[in-house]
Amino acid sequence: MHGLQAANHVMAGAMALACAAIGLVFLHIWRRSRDRLFAMFAVAFWILGANRLALSLSTVEDEGRTYLYLVRFFAFSLILIAIIDKNRKSGPRS
Repeated sequence: MHGLQAANHVMAGAMALACAAIGLVFLHIWRRSRDRLFAMFAVAFWILGANRLALSLSTVEDEGRTYLYLVRFFAFSLILIAIIDKNRKSGPRS
């Protein structure tokens, strides 16, 4: 079982690193375009990466980790708000 737990930690670290890298890509795009959508996406992915690390390092049983899933909900809500904001700014196209 110890090997499986170690593999889970490695995968969680890889996912956190991927989220951080994706956040940096969105930050780079935001710096070039100054479009708020990309800044919000960057922040959301950094939150998701930090959340992955926190879930991996958490020693609390499943029932006690609910607050960590609320952080994930916040990140996905931020992505949804960014998309709605972008569509609202551009308006309907004819």
